[in-house]
Amino acid sequence: MTVLTNKQTVTPLGSAATATAPRSIGALVKAYVALTKPRIIELLLITTLPVMFLAAHGLPDLWTATATMVFGTLSAGSANVLNCYIDRDIDRTMRRTRRRPLAKHDVSPAGALVFGVILGTLSTLGLALTVNGLAAALSLGAILFYVFVYSLVLKRRTSQNIVWGGIAGCMPVLIGWAGITGGLSWAPVVLFGVVFFWTPPHTWTLAMRYREDYAAAAVPMLPVVTTERRVVQQVVVYTWATVLCSLLLWPIAGTSLLYPAAALVLGAVCLVEVYCLLGRVNAGKTGVDLRPMRFFHWSNIYLALLFLAVALDSLFA
Repeated sequence: MTVLTNKQTVTPLGSAATATAPRSIGALVKAYVALTKPRIIELLLITTLPVMFLAAHGLPDLWTATATMVFGTLSAGSANVLNCYIDRDIDRTMRRTRRRPLAKHDVSPAGALVFGVILGTLSTLGLALTVNGLAAALSLGAILFYVFVYSLVLKRRTSQNIVWGGIAGCMPVLIGWAGITGGLSWAPVVLFGVVFFWTPPHTWTLAMRYREDYAAAAVPMLPVVTTERRVVQQVVVYTWATVLCSLLLWPIAGTSLLYPAAALVLGAVCLVEVYCLLGRVNAGKTGVDLRPMRFFHWSNIYLALLFLAVALDSLFA
């Protein structure tokens, strides 16, 4: 079946005839690496390593930490590649994603699918053999959840897609803890909650900037199906939940005062930013004048610095 979007013809999803090989081996390798979405992997690793410091009450075992990070990278890469495979049709219609390898036909759909499965298999076996079975099971569960629950079910059907689909992005916290301790406890659950509440406002502000893209692709992100005011109100609610959840780590994990002090300062700045965003929407600002990407970029900094505080507290407490 041929789909017409904006007067452009989108070829059938499985058509091998549309795939053209890059001009060199280097370009092909670069295209496959791009499928793994390295920038997203970086963000996931930022939450994984500090948790291992917390679990070890200091420096974690080098071998275990390295293996967890390496195979965790493969796990996240697998989920991202398979997501690209599933979303290759809508990626061609969105300005933000139309330069991805599958959208540009730099990689064939079959090649991407095989690559994603291989990465997932290697990551699961690697964690099972070098770390422990629980870390491997959590990693595999994250891949399956992201692919089958978020990408195939939630993303194109509900405006709550990122709320529940974001669970996959919270799993590295549990994987890092399980890698060091072989079990789970309330401390990683609290940090799981931080990432869970952080994900919707982070993603919704990005979606506000690219609302037309999501609308053209028929993806019901919250900014597509409701008003900007309503989206910002939800961003405020989830930001408060993120900050309050972050403070729970102090009594539950028994951290020193370094962590709660950092969490309070970072949380305060984050709340100032979100209330500035609310002020702009209440003043009648709309579209690019709302500057939602300001909060989006700050939310990245907030998460990175918060988890850095977790690691530093574990080292110096």
